[in-house]
Amino acid sequence: MLRMSKMTDYGIVLLTELARAGSETRTARELAAGTGVPLPSVSKVLKGLQGAGLLVSHRGASGGYGLSRPAEHIPLTEIISALEGPVSLTECGAQGAHAPSGTCELETVCRVRGHWRVINRTIQDALGRLTLADLCAPAPRLVGLGVPARPAAPPQNPNPIPTTAGGAHS
Repeated sequence: MLRMSKMTDYGIVLLTELARAGSETRTARELAAGTGVPLPSVSKVLKGLQGAGLLVSHRGASGGYGLSRPAEHIPLTEIISALEGPVSLTECGAQGAHAPSGTCELETVCRVRGHWRVINRTIQDALGRLTLADLCAPAPRLVGLGVPARPAAPPQNPNPIPTTAGGAHS
């Protein structure tokens, strides 16, 4: 099963909370209270996100954390990579076409290695098209990724039959 760690999930939740705050800063305690993420986890994740350059911290009475740049300029791949490492399904695809030699004992005989690289690149591209701003928007904003905007409305009759005051059709 492919799954992000709980800390990466927390990181995305915290970043969306900060994105919704706009230019306001939030303390770790405020983020924990607003999201339900435990304070020790909030502190750990914020430190990692700040180290990756996704957050800035401000000291002082009105201090706290804020996004380092607008949410529409923070791709999901950058968030995941900051907390998990490179987005990849397999070891040989972790570094793209220049994977370090010796990461897999089957490397010299593997007939699908090139395909895994294509698959990994496709996943990276899909995640790279999603930004933090997309994750803050209602789901219909994801239409460009093949997700239906909303359920189709039932067809309307273009020529409705008028009714008379008594309710009978004419």
